[in-house]
This record gives sequence, structure tokens and C-alpha cells, in this order.
Amino acid sequence: MATKIRLARGGTKKRPFYRIVIADVRSPRDGRFIEIVGRYNPMLPKDADNRVELNEERIKHWLGHGAQPSDRVLRFLDAAGLMKREPRNNPIKAKLGKKAQERLDEKLAAEAEAKAAAEEATAEAPASE
Repeated sequence: MATKIRLARGGTKKRPFYRIVIADVRSPRDGRFIEIVGRYNPMLPKDADNRVELNEERIKHWLGHGAQPSDRVLRFLDAAGLMKREPRNNPIKAKLGKKAQERLDEKLAAEAEAKAAAEEATAEAPASE
């Protein structure tokens, strides 16, 4: 059975609370799970001690049995020192889309024209006096 370590959402609307669970990959997000191995409360400040609570012993057990953590859980495990998360590098993500690039080019061209017109106006003004 393929297992994942992932978040299961609880709490009310606009007040999320997550359990870190071991679940079969085929079961739904908030559905059946095998074991609860931690909690995550995103409503607490980032520096709060009880924002993320992990049962490290059980997590190590499940990692040894082949459980794969989700992306968010892997961040928690990296912060706890249980696993290493490689930083992602996507240089394409920072690039502008086609339309945004066109708008930027138009804006820069308009600014260049306005600057050139202003320089011409200041150059002609002293000559006419």
C-alpha cells in the first residue's frame, strides 16, 4: 500500500486547522487515514512553539516504511530536521507573460518619448531667447 504523510483539514470556515496524517494515496484529503502524527495551526503566529506539532518517532517509523511526505509536510520535516528539502529553482516563473511584457515595453517607449520631448523643449527654449 502506497502511503503519504499529508495534511487533513479541519476547523470551521475561515478558521483552518490541519492534522498531519498518514493516509493511503487513494483516500480523499479529509477522508480515511491510518494515523495522526501531528498538528498544524496556521492561525498562530509563525514564531509560536505550538504552530506545528510532530510525533517524530512515528514519522520516522512511517518514513522507514516508505511513506512520502507532501510538499507542505516536507517543509515541516525539514524545519524539524527529519528530512532534507531541496530548494526549488524555477527561473521561468519570474519572467513576465507575453501581454505583461508588451505593456511594459509600451510603457518604457512612452517614457522614452516623453523624456526626449522634454529634452527638445529645454534645448529650444534657450535658443529662442
